[in-house]
Amino acid sequence: MGDDVWMHGLRICPDLDTCMYTLGDGIDTERGWGRKAETWNAKEELAAYGADPDWFGLGDRDIATHLVRTRMLRTGYPLSAVTEALCTRWKPGVTLLPASDDRSETHVVITNPADGEQRAIHFEEWWVRHRAQVPTHSFAHIAPTMQNPHPASSRPSSPRRGRARTLEPGRQLGAILAVPGIRGALRTTPAKVIGLSPVVGGKPLRGMADACLDVIGVDTTAEAVGRHFGARSGTGILDGWLVHSTDAADIPGVEVRSVPLLMTDVDATAEMARAALELAGVQL
Repeated sequence: MGDDVWMHGLRICPDLDTCMYTLGDGIDTERGWGRKAETWNAKEELAAYGADPDWFGLGDRDIATHLVRTRMLRTGYPLSAVTEALCTRWKPGVTLLPASDDRSETHVVITNPADGEQRAIHFEEWWVRHRAQVPTHSFAHIAPTMQNPHPASSRPSSPRRGRARTLEPGRQLGAILAVPGIRGALRTTPAKVIGLSPVVGGKPLRGMADACLDVIGVDTTAEAVGRHFGARSGTGILDGWLVHSTDAADIPGVEVRSVPLLMTDVDATAEMARAALELAGVQL
């Protein structure tokens, strides 16, 4: 939910949709996002009208998902119920839950190249339009103010329940932890909290995660990211930390293991998930 945004009057939830499309066999595997067999007629027509923003492309098939979501949200359905309804088509095999039913977005404070003034722009504009190549100062998370707003607080998939919590500390995790109640739930759950490093060999696996780490003052290494989140025995959220087989990390209070973390195919991905559960002490 860290990338959620209003665009052309539509509510777009890129992270939820990527999970839904991937698990429902509808993802474009080459791009890693959006629908496979996508067409771009609406994007071309919007460009012909000069409709802003012109830097954000919506595929024709993908637009249908955003239309249904927007209509349901405006009718009054919460995002969790909307996501559940959308998943009835895709049948991802898991329950997909937003971290909150309330508006949650990530904005970025930059120096505007045009006038040298600081301003906040949406993360998608920073990421897609500027490719993170503008002077950047900080992230600003627009999160709910009420306590414990996430819809899963009493469900088996809640951060407070279950036998293990696994976290992939990508650029969305900071936005999720900014939602009131999430960090506290992870720190107090009886389940083991296991993180998987997003950095392999000093480089992010995909995208510009190193640019995000630079903004928050964290080195692009598996150890530095693990230390950033810290041990639950201290003030952090981790009990265990998985790094790639070629990496190593020393994080006080956190059990670290090196295992293959490249999701080259389904079997490799399953082995990675199995290693995380084993580190959490879950018997398979």
